[in-house]
Amino acid sequence: QDPTAAHYMFQDDPYLMPRNAANARLFALSMESGRNAAKYIIKQFPEYFDKILAEPNIPCLMPEMLAPQIEGVSEEALKERIHLRRVKESVDLFDQLIQAGTPVSLETTNSLLDLLCFFGDGESTPEKEEEEKDELEEPGVKASEQKAPKRQLQRGLQSSGSSWRENNNAERIFKIMPERNAHSYCTMIRGMVKHGAFAKAYDMYIDLLNERHKADVHTFNALITAAPYLKERFLERWELAKDFLNHMAQQEVQPNLLTFNALLKTLRRCGSIGKSMSISVIKEMEALDIEPSLATYDHLLSIFYRGVEICPSGIISEVLDDVEKRSFAPQDPDDGMAFNCCDLKDIKLADRLNKAMEKGDNWKFMDMDRSNAYWSKFFSLLCMMEQIDVVLKWYKEMSPSVFYPTPKNILDLLQALDAANQLEVIPSVWEDMKQLGFNRRPELLEELLSLMSRDQHPEEVQLAFAKCAEDIKAGYEQTGKEQVPLEWTGSALGCVALLFSRVGRTQDAWYVNLLERFQQINRIPNDQVMEEFLNCAKQTNCPEEAVKLVKLAASLGLSASQRLKSRMEKEFELSEKQK
Repeated sequence: QDPTAAHYMFQDDPYLMPRNAANARLFALSMESGRNAAKYIIKQFPEYFDKILAEPNIPCLMPEMLAPQIEGVSEEALKERIHLRRVKESVDLFDQLIQAGTPVSLETTNSLLDLLCFFGDGESTPEKEEEEKDELEEPGVKASEQKAPKRQLQRGLQSSGSSWRENNNAERIFKIMPERNAHSYCTMIRGMVKHGAFAKAYDMYIDLLNERHKADVHTFNALITAAPYLKERFLERWELAKDFLNHMAQQEVQPNLLTFNALLKTLRRCGSIGKSMSISVIKEMEALDIEPSLATYDHLLSIFYRGVEICPSGIISEVLDDVEKRSFAPQDPDDGMAFNCCDLKDIKLADRLNKAMEKGDNWKFMDMDRSNAYWSKFFSLLCMMEQIDVVLKWYKEMSPSVFYPTPKNILDLLQALDAANQLEVIPSVWEDMKQLGFNRRPELLEELLSLMSRDQHPEEVQLAFAKCAEDIKAGYEQTGKEQVPLEWTGSALGCVALLFSRVGRTQDAWYVNLLERFQQINRIPNDQVMEEFLNCAKQTNCPEEAVKLVKLAASLGLSASQRLKSRMEKEFELSEKQK
């Protein structure tokens, strides 16, 4: 893989390659938006795509025909529209059949309930088919009996429950069904949980039991996931989840991987109870010969590592022991390689996680946002813990093919270069900063100028530093309608002057740092800058500038004013007026 190339998903064109993480996200979303727009046009206007001119014809590359073929009001037409996921048309056709007195079979009505409970009352779209991952973590607590914050619980209910309307089409059709079987109840329960109506889902489950039906494993999985929203106390949540497990045993329903993942997901919201019970859940999985998925490990680590302030335990090492041996396949919507080794500041664990990600297709579990966040944390950890040669090796291989450095990454890299006394690499880092669009970040510019101007370096390095200073100066002086102007600071002005003066560019130093410029921005130059000013005046033999310098130092009340005055009198030939 070419380390200088962008991700393969982007066009191989300089104008279409992202420069930083924000551009990469924007470009990726734009491409996906274009695909969705194309699907929408094909779905809305199928008559314009009925001619297939490709030779040879490859069906999987052709647009899918989504237009209904069966006309009229019949159960077969209803089945076709349910299959095509036409939510509104399916409901209208069902109502027409009921009004006409035509009976609809239980199987077809259940299929319609499946459609309504999955999509709600809205039409099926690609955006609706993507479920957002819930905010799982609760604040840490000392006692398992402590209540969960009501405000946070209510916020979760409102955010997730807004899509299930009172007496919506699913509830209306369920109520008028002449007969209902276990599938009807299970579909309603799962739909209510999916759309946030947790209390209604629990009531529906009670009705299912009263009708002497049995729930399936998917329904129990949904109910276990809903347990944190049905009870406030952490212990009550866990007791409710255990009740569902007991009901599974009574109804002879065999648990699967998603059942245990739902349990761990619930334990993430059970405070300290989660730590004591999660290990028992994992042991039960082993007893049933059920292999954990990545979501299992993600929930387990989130229970034991709620933040970097928590003391590390050996759980993550045991998890990596297992992850390193396997190549995973998707089994749970929550599957992902979002482990927090980097937050624990352990470089060995991070290296092991990298090797696990490279095994098989494990890397596919990292989407663009997760991948960039992970590599950003990993690179910051490298800058903190590794030798500079290793840091630079990773930096050259990862950027921009694997991730786009953030401003914090660049700051960490500069500090690592400073600690290793390899500041000669700064000019190449500056070129990368320009490519990434960070050449107008004040905090980065200040750090860069400070490091370059702090000490004297060999002539070749000083020339490269001066070139960087020239680019930075141009950025400060650049004015554009779409850009917020950068404001000079006293330290930035002084650093640029020092860098110019050290390579003999005294005129540039004076131009940038005209003494009036400090007064205009209400800043006070430090003693080192004033000394360099005087050196510049001496090199150009300008006693007038030396006099202006001493006057400015005196007006600002600088402690170096007397020393500057003594140097001026010794090193310059002054006229009577200047004296």
